[in-house]
Amino acid sequence: MAMPTNIGMIDLMLQVPTDDDRSHYEFLKPLLLDRESREQFEFPAQYMFKDIPKPGRQNDYVKMVVDEMDRYGVDRAMIGVDPAKPDTLRAIKEYPKRFFGSYFVNPNLGMEGVRALERSVREYGVKAATAFPAGMCPQVPINDKKFYPLYAKCVELDIPICICAGVPGPRVPMMAQDVALLDEVCWFFPELRIVTRHGCEPWADLAVKLMIKWPNLYYSTSAFAPKHYPREIIDYANTRGADKVMYAGYFPMGLSLERIVRELSDVPFREAVWPKFLRENAVRVFKLDR
Repeated sequence: MAMPTNIGMIDLMLQVPTDDDRSHYEFLKPLLLDRESREQFEFPAQYMFKDIPKPGRQNDYVKMVVDEMDRYGVDRAMIGVDPAKPDTLRAIKEYPKRFFGSYFVNPNLGMEGVRALERSVREYGVKAATAFPAGMCPQVPINDKKFYPLYAKCVELDIPICICAGVPGPRVPMMAQDVALLDEVCWFFPELRIVTRHGCEPWADLAVKLMIKWPNLYYSTSAFAPKHYPREIIDYANTRGADKVMYAGYFPMGLSLERIVRELSDVPFREAVWPKFLRENAVRVFKLDR
């Protein structure tokens, strides 16, 4: 069934652009060893994407993003909040019904990172933590003990963590994001809501097996054009996984909302899956109704 257009999508991965979007990836530079990634790419996974959105200079980047959301039926979006990037905080403050925040955690910071997460929830109303295990310097595997204080704090704060899993797009080692590592974390933290990001490939079938096994594990479609959604995930959503799979985009990092919405129309979800995928699962897992 074609995607309905009146649901009011919730996008679980969107970013407010800046005049210099390359600065978003400074944290990765120590890990990038090939010259193409370090000197030529605008963003580290550029080789994987065609027609990367180029918003151009704007007087008001937040308003530009809101206009794009209105154009393509996105009711709300999760953005990473960062005091060093004032527009992210302004978006939350000026458009509280359109944006909600996430906070990028770094396990290498120890208790300083735990306190920063707690502060972001208190001061900015953050609804989730996010993590990029293969992008840490040094890398921190999903089940590493450095992550455990942050996982415990997410349980205490009653927020999910969105964590990249599968082979990373940037040219960095991958094993920190082996999907199998989620098994131990789901076991030890049964109250922790975990939402995978960035596809879980080539272990999408294992991700499905783990979602069947663990009630606290979920999947989001971030950084994947809809025509490339893994077949295993579509089949799972259409059967016993309708409550486990949710929409996340990648605007403006690698995909335009125009392309995402256009390609979503061809994803063969069943009629009953669409409202859950586009909105209802996000409301429940991220507790957006409170």
